Amino acid sequence: MKAAEQADRIRAAVERNPRKMTLQLAHELGVPEVEVIRAFPPGRVQELDISRWEKLFRAFEAFGQVWVLVSNGAATIEAKGQFGGFTTAGEFFNVQTDTLDMHIRFRQLAAIFAVEKPGHLDGTGTRSIQFFDQTGAAALKVFFNFGGPISPEREKMFVELRKRFQMQSTTDGTDNPDKS
Repeated sequence: MKAAEQADRIRAAVERNPRKMTLQLAHELGVPEVEVIRAFPPGRVQELDISRWEKLFRAFEAFGQVWVLVSNGAATIEAKGQFGGFTTAGEFFNVQTDTLDMHIRFRQLAAIFAVEKPGHLDGTGTRSIQFFDQTGAAALKVFFNFGGPISPEREKMFVELRKRFQMQSTTDGTDNPDKS
């Protein structure tokens, strides 16, 4: 199947099932989850600057409690906690607080997206930053609301974060990361 045909097929599936979990759609379509995210309508997804991954993780601390989801082939964990206690040791960027203890293999991160999506249970709009690895699998997802509406303050913070870390396009159409 040609790349354009596959993108159209994924886009159609997202339009038919906007509340469906992206991981499930990816499995059903036989594509990496990142391709499902890329197929979202432009107003619901924005690619962020991968070169600024560490600054983005550090910016999460200002949100207070968030929900972090990590999945692999056999399990998914949902943890509520606050980012902080940042260190780097070898191949790991560490987040270590009383509520989160994560060791992120940062060199494996390949793409980041700000995502707005109707929740799969009740359709309430969620706001998240989603990190993908080099295979296109979700590395982790940070949700600013989960199981309920986002507060106006958090919505404003999410919009500002998305804008601050977005990819900038140059006049020749190539991506140029915003270095602010």
